[in-house]
Amino acid sequence: MSTEKATFGAGCFWGVEAAFAALPGVTATAVGYEGGSLERPTYRDVCTDQTGHAEVVELDFDPEKISYEQLLDAFFALHDPTTLNRQGPDWGTQYRSAILFHSPEQEAAARAKIEQLTAEGRYKPKRIVTKVEPAQTFWRAEEYHQRYLEKRGLSSCHI
Repeated sequence: MSTEKATFGAGCFWGVEAAFAALPGVTATAVGYEGGSLERPTYRDVCTDQTGHAEVVELDFDPEKISYEQLLDAFFALHDPTTLNRQGPDWGTQYRSAILFHSPEQEAAARAKIEQLTAEGRYKPKRIVTKVEPAQTFWRAEEYHQRYLEKRGLSSCHI
């Protein structure tokens, strides 16, 4: 089995991780921080909204069982890509909507998906503000954040 990586930021990483982990073909997930300037950031650092990091989920997937296109569909279904630096009650740049691509093919697919959703008018009159950027260093979050909802017997963290 060959696997590929994908990385997404869609608000608080606890619920995003749980949603992706439930998809057949996703073989591993980890929550962490990406896109900022501080090396080895902690949750406390990222929550200051001063490091530039986003809360993200990095996942491994088997492209024979789930396509990157299907992951993009799941990503757009599980959050509001039209709210800048905010998801539900959580606000700050760490909660931004972001697709961090690992290959030129992933970048092209992400941009094409945004164009498709825009052309369909799915979010009118709002516009998609999702950032599409190259993956950088993924800093794994503290262990207590990994599979946070699962460890607590919760299915979601939304109010």
